[in-house]
Amino acid sequence: MPVPVPRQRETPATESGQAVLHTVAPPAPVALGAGVAQATPHATPHATPLTLLVIEDDPAGGLTVPEILDADGHRIRLRTARNLTEAERLLTPDVHCILLDLDLPGSGPRTGTAGITGAGTATAVEQLSALHQVLRLAPRHAVLVLTGEDDVERAAEAVRVGAQDFLFRDELDGRLLSRAIRYAVERKRADIAQYKLAESKLRAQENARLERGLLPTPLLEGSDLRFAARYRPGRSRALLGGDFYDAVRTPDGTVHAMIGDVCGHGPDEAALGVELRIAWRALTLAGLCGDDLLATLQEVLEVERPCEEIFATLCTVDIAPDGRRAGLCLAGHPAPLISRPGRRAQLLPYENSGPALGLLPRARWPRRQVELGGTWSLMLYTDGLIEGRIGEGRERLGQDGMVEMINRHLDRGLSGEGLLEASVTEARRLNGGELTDDVAVVLLSRAEG
Repeated sequence: MPVPVPRQRETPATESGQAVLHTVAPPAPVALGAGVAQATPHATPHATPLTLLVIEDDPAGGLTVPEILDADGHRIRLRTARNLTEAERLLTPDVHCILLDLDLPGSGPRTGTAGITGAGTATAVEQLSALHQVLRLAPRHAVLVLTGEDDVERAAEAVRVGAQDFLFRDELDGRLLSRAIRYAVERKRADIAQYKLAESKLRAQENARLERGLLPTPLLEGSDLRFAARYRPGRSRALLGGDFYDAVRTPDGTVHAMIGDVCGHGPDEAALGVELRIAWRALTLAGLCGDDLLATLQEVLEVERPCEEIFATLCTVDIAPDGRRAGLCLAGHPAPLISRPGRRAQLLPYENSGPALGLLPRARWPRRQVELGGTWSLMLYTDGLIEGRIGEGRERLGQDGMVEMINRHLDRGLSGEGLLEASVTEARRLNGGELTDDVAVVLLSRAEG
């Protein structure tokens, strides 16, 4: 049986019947049993002692709580509340653990006894109503429950619904209680950490699904063109950056494709890129093309951008139904690269291109006619692919370096997604690691015959 502990009662003068704060005289250190965890929430040489809030209704304070020390030999501070109202007042941030007597009035009858209505067996909720209230009041605190040896079923149910452990009233001693408190505190911390990790993973999965949903699904049904794309945002752990692309086929058989880049790398830029892509698709399907389309997109950008310094570059191509010709518009964006059988890949002409969207009011964007031929591949890209460094110096890959890189991959027989993957991978390797800017690459191909 536990030895009664001398106590001092401190009752606030402003309110009679206030919960009692028990203090315990310093005991000799209690030896810990083998295998007892030594970690505590404050495991430092000058740590604040643990505080235990005891909730029991004996008006004389007759529940004997033995002398207890934490793992550092500090006295564990005790507070006692006679009911849940007092417990709520004493539940300050420095409380680490709660010891709840399951026979507290309001806890409900034990299993097998009559309920409040006097008929039937008490439900699990009725049996543990006080515990449920404590868990609602203190969701981040460790909770121990105290019960009799003949009430094992209810004690086990208490652990199932949220308590960290249960103790038998007749076996309560300092060593057992000290160990139970430390275990409960550490277990609660581990539970909270696991919950936060699971919550973080769920949020990341939801964000990933949202971002994947914002990436485009090209609308090319009925076209003989092949489409491939690679997208790599510059932001760490993001799926969506400020780069954007899309491709659609209009009812007249023309295939329209575009790629763009909003300056900056944050979520605001990513959101603006999605808005511009959706606006481009809607305007294209509505019949706009070339200068009229880009002028309208600039109006969208000016309304939606978070500040006036934000601009966007854009490249659009519209490929004729026969697949042999294309119209090209550049708004401050790098020119596409074209490859044909038996010829080296080269950049399309980019003279007379217009400014980036959002820089100049009432700007114009000339549309240039380009002959593609019968069999070709057209690669659209953002500057993240060409601005990576080469080695440890300040030299960048650039457009000329990219053209040489693409020709090496073409000589190896690469095409489609394999060509794009190899190109992005080599750009990263030459950079000595991840590219800091967003990268988007689109490849449209046609084989005649």
